[in-house]
Amino acid sequence: MKYIVYLIVYPILWCISMLPFRLLYLFSDFVYIIVYQIIGYRKKTVRANLALTLPHLSDNERLIVEKKFYHHMCDMFLEMIKTMTISKEEICKRYVFTNFEVYAELEKQEKSIAIMCAHYASYEWVVSMNYFTKFHGYGIYKQIKNPHFDKLVHSIRSKFNATLITTKETIPTIITNNRNKKMSVYGFASDQSPKENSAHHWTKFMGIEVPVHTGAEMLSKKYNMNVIFLKTKKVKRGYYEATMEVLSENAKEIPNYELTDLFLKRVEEQIYESPEYYLWTHKRWKHKR
Repeated sequence: MKYIVYLIVYPILWCISMLPFRLLYLFSDFVYIIVYQIIGYRKKTVRANLALTLPHLSDNERLIVEKKFYHHMCDMFLEMIKTMTISKEEICKRYVFTNFEVYAELEKQEKSIAIMCAHYASYEWVVSMNYFTKFHGYGIYKQIKNPHFDKLVHSIRSKFNATLITTKETIPTIITNNRNKKMSVYGFASDQSPKENSAHHWTKFMGIEVPVHTGAEMLSKKYNMNVIFLKTKKVKRGYYEATMEVLSENAKEIPNYELTDLFLKRVEEQIYESPEYYLWTHKRWKHKR
């Protein structure tokens, strides 16, 4: 059954990916009407998250953020589909690294690198940085239940010389690369909620005390990685700028959880600047004190 669904959906996705961007965003406007106004996809969750984390805004101001978020979410979903057929020239024009030299200098140290980023703006197009890196890139993701779509996602990412690894594969992959002295760069999206019973650290995020992922920090400490925060800014529809900030060149010497807290502080700053580009549909604050 899963394969039949894949056979039906794949040609539709491919046709969408072939649309020029002008038509793609017209289609996105249509999808917005269905997702937001008709279906109301996770609208209760989004409103609860906005009310909890942005209490300084009025109801009307939060409603404006809500609508802008759904517009952006539809755009981002279609941009992800567009990745199936987008050219190197096109994606490099639309997702620009403003200070890539920061990353390049760290590669000279011959130490693996952990990149920490959030589910903010365009986290899908970050993989384009693998066009410019000397180290091999690994993107850590949650495996898709349908194996055929999971394979499709792997195929898309391989265009950018990146390898996708699941959360379960992360530690074995890092151990193997470290043993073979294979310098690599690992992408961690560490802003979502872990399971409460597996959380090692609680801290305030957007003013609410919640459990947080600490894997990126712990692995960076154990395997002596440099750590970068990747901030993505949406310039206009379909165009993004990414800025890199070194969080640590000696993670072992930093007290436990300070790197994680610093990362979340940077994410907060992003959200307060333009909250409509954060992924509000996730139940990030379902566990809180």
